[in-house]
Amino acid sequence: MEHDGVDARLAARLAELRAERGWSLGELAEQSGISRSTLSRAERAEISPTAALLNRLCAVYERTMSQLLSEVEAEPAQLVRAVDQAVWTDDEAGFMRWSVSPPSTGMRGELVEGRLQPGADIAYDRPAVPGLEQHIWVLEGALEVTVHGEAHTLRTGDCLRFRLWGASRFRCQGETAVRYALVVVTP
Repeated sequence: MEHDGVDARLAARLAELRAERGWSLGELAEQSGISRSTLSRAERAEISPTAALLNRLCAVYERTMSQLLSEVEAEPAQLVRAVDQAVWTDDEAGFMRWSVSPPSTGMRGELVEGRLQPGADIAYDRPAVPGLEQHIWVLEGALEVTVHGEAHTLRTGDCLRFRLWGASRFRCQGETAVRYALVVVTP
């Protein structure tokens, strides 16, 4: 999928979500902790939002990041071919995200593939949806995941599962990128 097209559709969807609630940029800035100028630039596709910024907006709009990203894609198919999986990148953070099995009507689970470059460290101040169930399975490399204030080091083959109520952090450990599968189940 073309990166610019996803960014433009994401920008339009963010503007729609704010308009649906009748919020000004100032009101959204107050609720999300993101500056008005950054929100405005994101809604006009002048910037590609970072993972942390999208997480804050998802929390305000009460949806997972995958749900938000799926809303800017075409109607989900039963079979999702590798070439059709939406890819989103946060180059600044060293993060790539594939929507392997995007959320769809009637299904509570989704499957994401994530890749963090060496040294990548992404912190989320809150879950997009409180109580979100997550299962993280490391496919290659080493990943440190902090949930509920406790850091867990995961290596190839390890799986961490939890319900997320507060802040979390994902950090690539080692000299090579980490690749992991993330199963997300909405409460």
